[in-house]
Amino acid sequence: MTPVRSKSRAAIPRTVWALGFVSFLMDVSSETIHSLLPLFLTGTLGISVALVGLIDGVAESTAAITKVFSGYLSDRWGRRKPLILFGYGLGALTKPLFAISGGPLIILGARFADRIGKGMRGAPRDALVADVTPPEIRGRAFGLRQALDTAGAFTGPLLAIGLMALFANDMRAVFWIAVIPAALAVACVLFGVEDSKGATGKSDATPPIRLKDLAQLRIAFWIVVAIGVVFTLARFSEAFLILKANAEGLPLSLAPLVLVVMNVVYAIWAYPAGILSDRAPPGRLLIWGLVALIAADLALAYLPGLIGAFVGIGLWGVHMAMSQGLLAKLVADHAPANLRGSAFGVFNLASGLALLFASLIAGLVWDQVGPAMTFVVGACFAGLAGILVIATQRTIALTSAP
Repeated sequence: MTPVRSKSRAAIPRTVWALGFVSFLMDVSSETIHSLLPLFLTGTLGISVALVGLIDGVAESTAAITKVFSGYLSDRWGRRKPLILFGYGLGALTKPLFAISGGPLIILGARFADRIGKGMRGAPRDALVADVTPPEIRGRAFGLRQALDTAGAFTGPLLAIGLMALFANDMRAVFWIAVIPAALAVACVLFGVEDSKGATGKSDATPPIRLKDLAQLRIAFWIVVAIGVVFTLARFSEAFLILKANAEGLPLSLAPLVLVVMNVVYAIWAYPAGILSDRAPPGRLLIWGLVALIAADLALAYLPGLIGAFVGIGLWGVHMAMSQGLLAKLVADHAPANLRGSAFGVFNLASGLALLFASLIAGLVWDQVGPAMTFVVGACFAGLAGILVIATQRTIALTSAP
């Protein structure tokens, strides 16, 4: 797909917009459920916070592992859309399982299958954004997709609040309604997303990508992977934000406000942060993102009451906006075009395994020591991430893929 150019800069391609709206719809569905799920698990089903962390960690690490295979397959086949469609379709099919669940095993199974779907679509989708977008506006494109995704992430909890009032706190009924936007997301992939011709940089005479071709990934890419891992250790599951606000007195019916506040801030800042990432040194932006995360953790640990909790939640959203789109841009910038899907898969595998470890640690610290120390540990990991960024920023700024 050839983007239309204006006098000043290339326009963001139609496929990027379509993928953004697909992400919006699926996030409306997912976050309507996930904004209530921690309290559904601990309240309705009566399981421990440590098990909540385990379920979230297993689910997200499953998505990350799957991304390796989907990214590699999209490079090998030279097509992204079939894997994107399969991933969103599988995610939509899992939504009814949350409504019918009677115990943690069904929830774990639903989360497991849902995250397989996320893994199948994630790396090919990000690679397709990079494929169809000129390098000079790549940060802007990732920022736009992330902003639309995050708009869905706060629309979903708002919908959950309204539905909880409508259905008198019947969370299962809310979960049933969440099936609808998931189905619309699948339709949007079918009719709105197009593969880019030559998306993976292959010609008919080029042999298929082989596993040993991953050796072409350069040192700068692996540094980006390492940074992503340490960032993820510092930023465990948002389920702990919901539990923190509830512990400070937020009523069950208003629990989705946690994700609303975080994702409103995230959505507002994601696109400007994407524009900035096309102009400013990446190391500087990553450091500012970590400053926001450390401030968020300290607010959540030490500021009292709901005001303190929501200050931390808002700063958490600033961190997400400053870091997530930029890390995706860095992966695209430091991977060869024919290995882009595989590169996103490797990056997300490493980050997902780190998320499993981080969520397990957070759940155990919460149960054994308390909520405050959970966020102090997160701040310490953020400090380690800052040291790594400072030590490697010249490499990620100056080294680029062919």
